[in-house]
Amino acid sequence: MINNIKKLVKDFSLSELRGGMKITAKELINKKITVQYPEERTPISPRFRGLHALRRYPNGEERCIACKLCEAVCPANAITIESEARDDGTRRTTQYDIDLFKCIFCGFCEEACPVDAIVETQIFDYAFVDSREGSIIDKAHLLEVGDKNEKVINQTKLEDAKYR
Repeated sequence: MINNIKKLVKDFSLSELRGGMKITAKELINKKITVQYPEERTPISPRFRGLHALRRYPNGEERCIACKLCEAVCPANAITIESEARDDGTRRTTQYDIDLFKCIFCGFCEEACPVDAIVETQIFDYAFVDSREGSIIDKAHLLEVGDKNEKVINQTKLEDAKYR
């Protein structure tokens, strides 16, 4: 009987509504932390792993030697590599595809590469515009990303060496 009376008084006094209004009033006074993306950007962790890129040597030759270690170590089977021998006896890739729908951005491919050919950049804002086929990034696109961002990649590699 006493519990019913307490509940009735609590319901008629609108204590829950007053508590909610108190929280709302507090939040009206607090400083807002909204970021106006894409004009403003929040800081990114130095160990963030984003879009993949293939790198080149300073002389312009691609670094990938088609050892297929990245393909073997990928837990999601997101990397597909085909290669052939060149006239000088070295191997180079003819096909290097990464399916970004399968990729879990674990960084194993980057760690397994003996020549530092594949890297994961700090790029996180990319989209598949037309169709699902855009999720598969081919060798030409990976090299293009690497060429555009080589200075940033080198800087990130130097900073990452500090953490090791």
